[in-house]
Amino acid sequence: MQLVVEDTESHLLITVGETRIDAAIATQFKDRLRAIVTKATKPVHLDLHHVDFMDSSGLGAVIAVRKALAERLPLVLHAVTPNVERVFRLTRMDSVFDIRPAISQEETPQ
Repeated sequence: MQLVVEDTESHLLITVGETRIDAAIATQFKDRLRAIVTKATKPVHLDLHHVDFMDSSGLGAVIAVRKALAERLPLVLHAVTPNVERVFRLTRMDSVFDIRPAISQEETPQ
């Protein structure tokens, strides 16, 4: 499971290095991310630009991670690929999650 965690001034940035979040890795993905976000004290931004495929298990893992965060802290999804965006749109989760374009260089830590 490839996750890169960067603690910026304004948020915790987690870049997912996997190309697929499906039934084969969804539980491990959920458990690793939950362990990270339960300690978060600022918003969590999840960069999904590498993820080309997500099934319902992967979607369920992302929802579980959101629920593990403190209620006052948002989970922001960045750089969602068209295939993954389709999963969020078909399940209407695109209206639940804050989905944004790729993170610009100004937003990333130096």
